[in-house]
Amino acid sequence: MRKLYRSTSDRKLTGLAAGIGQWFGIDATIVRLVLLVSGVFSLGTTLLLYIVASIVVPKAPFEVMMPDQPFRYYG
Repeated sequence: MRKLYRSTSDRKLTGLAAGIGQWFGIDATIVRLVLLVSGVFSLGTTLLLYIVASIVVPKAPFEVMMPDQPFRYYG
């Protein structure tokens, strides 16, 4: 079972969009664009859900890395 984590390496605000992209196996840019469009048309409901999810979803441990990253950090 895969867990949803906020990304610690590919983050713009909180890393949630990158974590969602990694979880679904799609690029984080697509998730960010969908969140942006959804935020405009939902009159702020998406923004509220994004804030709540950013608080609830934990940050990724260093062992959970994006598949396109060649190096791992074990510090």
